[in-house]
Amino acid sequence: MHPNLSYQLKRFFGTVTLNEISTDLNMQKFLEDVEVTYEEKDQDQSMIALLLKERLNSEEALRKEKVEQADLIKKLEEAHHQLLQSEKMASIGSLAAGVAHEINNPIGFVASNLGNLGGYIEDLFAVIDAYRDEVLTYTATPKADAIAKSVDIEFIREDIKNLLIENKDGVDRVKRIVQDLKDFSHVDHGEWVVSNLHQGLNSTLNIVNNELKYKACVEKRYGSIPPITCIASQLNQVFMNLLVNAAHAIEGSGKITIETGVQDENLFVKISDTGCGIPKDNLVRIFDPFFTTKPVGKGTGLGLSLSYGIVKRHGGKITVDSELGVGTTFTVWLPIAIQATDSNLPASR
Repeated sequence: MHPNLSYQLKRFFGTVTLNEISTDLNMQKFLEDVEVTYEEKDQDQSMIALLLKERLNSEEALRKEKVEQADLIKKLEEAHHQLLQSEKMASIGSLAAGVAHEINNPIGFVASNLGNLGGYIEDLFAVIDAYRDEVLTYTATPKADAIAKSVDIEFIREDIKNLLIENKDGVDRVKRIVQDLKDFSHVDHGEWVVSNLHQGLNSTLNIVNNELKYKACVEKRYGSIPPITCIASQLNQVFMNLLVNAAHAIEGSGKITIETGVQDENLFVKISDTGCGIPKDNLVRIFDPFFTTKPVGKGTGLGLSLSYGIVKRHGGKITVDSELGVGTTFTVWLPIAIQATDSNLPASR
């Protein structure tokens, strides 16, 4: 007997036995129909509960799918912007390498010509000295004597040497800048190659020197690190982003320290600054695409995100320690035996 019907019969008749309640067959048939009704009602409620549960499950699945789609769209947008930024950096690298190549040719001519000019000037002064010695054995004409007095030949001799040295130093400096541009861009080495990170750091420092020289002095604490297999131009981009960020974090003047070394099976590059520091609330977001604390127009918020992705593809990681009012240290950790983690990139050789 259905529990609800049993409860009602006990409540009104004090028993659940149909013969005790009534001997009327119609009454008994009625009570049986009531029991069937209760059972049908239970079935309907169970069906409704089942349908409701299925509906809730469908709505939950749909909600999760919408969340996943939103996350996927966000990741696609981030990947798209990072790709644009990477292509932009690649284009800048190609342009820099092209400009460096074009500058390198005339600079080569100037350097060569300065060398020849120095030799010619030495020959000319040797001839002048010979004629002067010859003239001194005779009485000089008034015209020659006047020219000799009006021209300080010894001053010209020394000044020409100094001018040639200064010009040669200037040309050598331009050649170093050109070479640093070529090393930084590594357009001819877009693949995984064995590279010396110290050379990459030095080239990058020369490239961003204009950003640093008015804000900070740079201290290099290079340790002994082995060459590693990497995409050098990409790691140079990481170093550039970290160095420029360090300079931007310094108000007035300060200090940037670059330290390298080996710990366990990894090598590290630490870039520290004496800048304003990063609030704790922002530390968990600094590697998020488009997150920036710089004023509008000062940054895209992609520098650290791109750097994080590059280091991750090299099998490494970036850690950060910061204290407000003291400074920040970014540490790039790279495995000495690097393996590419992106299936689109070749494995290390």
